[in-house]
Amino acid sequence: MRNVVLMSTTGATADPLAALGALPGVADSVESVRKAVDRVYGHRVMRRRSNEITSEAALRGARGSAALSGADWALEEVRRRSDFSGDDEARTMGAALRLTAEAGQLLSIWRQSPLRVLARLHLVAAADKAERTGRPRQEGEPVDEPLTGLPLPSAAEAHGRLEGLSELIIAGGSAPALVTAAVVHGELLALRPFTSHNGLVARTAERIVLIGSGLDPKSVCPAEVGHAELGRDAYLEALEGYVSGTPEGMAAWIAHCGRAVELGARESTAVCEALQRGAA
Repeated sequence: MRNVVLMSTTGATADPLAALGALPGVADSVESVRKAVDRVYGHRVMRRRSNEITSEAALRGARGSAALSGADWALEEVRRRSDFSGDDEARTMGAALRLTAEAGQLLSIWRQSPLRVLARLHLVAAADKAERTGRPRQEGEPVDEPLTGLPLPSAAEAHGRLEGLSELIIAGGSAPALVTAAVVHGELLALRPFTSHNGLVARTAERIVLIGSGLDPKSVCPAEVGHAELGRDAYLEALEGYVSGTPEGMAAWIAHCGRAVELGARESTAVCEALQRGAA
């Protein structure tokens, strides 16, 4: 894969994502996530009202993703609003909500054409900037990404690494879903391949991997909730570890993503408990 981050940790390994799964601590993260997800799916409310849990997880996930991109609204404000075309924060929230709704429609395409899916996600997110949507940035084009000030790869490097990531996804492999999701998320944030909305797109792509892999097929463990709960500073610190390309940095990013999924699972478990009590 033409990805300096993955190559730095895996050398010539045929399946670099599987190799990342062998990094110290990653197996523990994978197991912890599996147990957290199993707890949600084993809840008695999930057997009768899973559609409600999925809908609530989607709303909370969108809110969490938007918070990391600068629109940190209370959940009730998101529920109350119907117009998301006002200021920048409202447009960010609207983009997050549209992406969450779109993610489920793209699962069948992801494994065959991830680049097509990413283009579609950006088109959906940046609906108000039609002249630059749905295509990777060109050399010299500015990138509007308020979340991170990490060095921006050149457009040529971003294009090459996107192609490499796409090839890995299409080829498949034995890596745990958490590892693949974390790498997709981290790589998109590191590259910022679009002129805007890269954070929202990256977190939606992580969601697609988690759903499509079968780890969270009903999409009731919103990692975006966990990323927001862990906070922007921790998110950026973990992302810097990913960008560093060191085994320790990569493992720390995967563990951070795993913790985010666990917190998303905990959120939905709480929703199940509330429904069971008749409180929601």
